[in-house]
Amino acid sequence: MLKYLFLATILSQSLASKAQFVTDSLLIDKYHRVFMYNPSTAIKPGASLLFIMHGSGGDPKSIINHATKLQAKADAENLILVYPAGYKKYWNECRKASTAVANTENVNEEAFFSGMIDFFSKKYKINKAHVFATGFSGGGHMAYKLGLTMPDKIKGISAIVANLPTQDNLDCSPMNVALPVMITNGTADSTNPYNGGEVKTPGVTLGQVRATEQSFQYWAKLDGYSGEPVKTIPTDQDTSNDITVEKYTYEKKGKPEVTLVKVINGKHEFPTDFDVFEETWAFFKRQMKK
Repeated sequence: MLKYLFLATILSQSLASKAQFVTDSLLIDKYHRVFMYNPSTAIKPGASLLFIMHGSGGDPKSIINHATKLQAKADAENLILVYPAGYKKYWNECRKASTAVANTENVNEEAFFSGMIDFFSKKYKINKAHVFATGFSGGGHMAYKLGLTMPDKIKGISAIVANLPTQDNLDCSPMNVALPVMITNGTADSTNPYNGGEVKTPGVTLGQVRATEQSFQYWAKLDGYSGEPVKTIPTDQDTSNDITVEKYTYEKKGKPEVTLVKVINGKHEFPTDFDVFEETWAFFKRQMKK
């Protein structure tokens, strides 16, 4: 049974975005699940909600510092950014091989995210048709899980440096619902191999993942696409490195968009040639207009 415990602890910290953040929590079964957000008074009814999830071994503060540009314009966009915390720094996502406590104890992530949606619906009267999720690495895997198991509540996802688990490493039950999906992966990533294989991370076994192209095509086919995507090459915004970007998109009127951002020579890190969270929000805004 879902129980709520709201702890309003104001943090007087000033992060790079200059926003003041609140730490709140929900009691989900026997677990106190924590999340952070900026309690802005500028948010109006009908706001959009975006979950931004940290990677394995991280915490909300570690991801907040990478979302400062989007956080700075959140009020103007009537957008609430929420930074949830994984249980003991990890998520119970879809990788069967994960030895993280969140996975071995089968922590109920769906109840946690449903609880947060209810929390912000009551507090800000959000538009529940505009609830999205993005995440980095393990947080990207959590975004995949939300897209697979909660498409009735999560209306689009963006996964950063994350590939879908292979079928034999998948312990989620997909609902097989068409959904807008954006994937951003680096070709030189040794942790999340671009062409698939074992996910290598210290201290935790995470098993095998599909290749990026297979992950991309999974969502494209689910959304009813076939054939070749449209390829575009964005302007190189950081010429000081050997990294370039290619974008592949399936988009058709009446269908969700599916986009792959291929970061050539990109590693297991946030790309510097563009702000991935601003790009993610632009992607979700396009879906809101359909």
